[in-house]
Amino acid sequence: MPWTTALIPPQAGRRALVTGATSGIGYEAALALAGAGAEVVIAARDAGRAEASARAIRRAHPGAQVGWRLLDTGRLASVRAFADGWRAEGGPIDLMLLNAGIAAVPRREETEDGFERQFATNYLGHFALTGLLLPHMRSGAGAPARVVAVASIAHRSGVVAFDDLQRRRRYGPQATYRQTKLAMLMFALELDRRLRAAGSSARSLAAHPGLAATEIARRGDRAGPLAARIGKGLLGLLGQSAARGALPLLYAATAPEAEGGGYYGPDGPWEIRGDPGPAGIALHARDPEAGARLWAVSEALTGVAVRP
Repeated sequence: MPWTTALIPPQAGRRALVTGATSGIGYEAALALAGAGAEVVIAARDAGRAEASARAIRRAHPGAQVGWRLLDTGRLASVRAFADGWRAEGGPIDLMLLNAGIAAVPRREETEDGFERQFATNYLGHFALTGLLLPHMRSGAGAPARVVAVASIAHRSGVVAFDDLQRRRRYGPQATYRQTKLAMLMFALELDRRLRAAGSSARSLAAHPGLAATEIARRGDRAGPLAARIGKGLLGLLGQSAARGALPLLYAATAPEAEGGGYYGPDGPWEIRGDPGPAGIALHARDPEAGARLWAVSEALTGVAVRP
């Protein structure tokens, strides 16, 4: 039987943090988790859109516990401020869904921290956020806490350029995006290895939405109206809705049979669309030595020591 949101186990008493939940698969995931009874915290960089998303979820699910907090994963100062606020008043976390992201930025841009913008927003900010919030992951009785990183089928052709992570010498919008999604998957796998080694009950998983109709490539609008129309046409022809794209994320986050260290996506041809199921992991993403190296470099870049 195909897995749908109707199969999400009751989430009452659990707290979920979802980054990038003002649109697309992040919003759909937050909506479904709230509908299943979870207390949902939307983490987003735009206060107006975050509040609007929270109101929309409450309209869809009267009585839902949903709030929002400001977070820009592209700025380490914002990540640290978010973590400081959580330490002060946030309480335990049962689920972290690391979803915020951008893609197809036509020309190389740098953040205030000196990082390439896609790498900072999609990966480094989430690495730092996870490290700062891991002490708040709930342990003990009940379903184990989970961290779910959103990767992509694009990871297969991605290369983590350790000699040029910030893509100063060879920037390309798509190659840079592929690097970020490969890094997210490598991080998820390495985090699960370290959680197990530390004897933690928490688990790390990854998921991807296939080819889903979202706003992730909105920074690519400057590529021109014709390219934008072609892209939207291909999404409509080959892809699936954001709600369908969110299902593998929700499966990884809630399904009892989803395993730590697992990777989930659509089960259709090329994993572009379909029902949630195990997804293919490229061999270079599984390399534990590369995962450990990326971890060490990420700690050095962010100044955050991630210690399960």
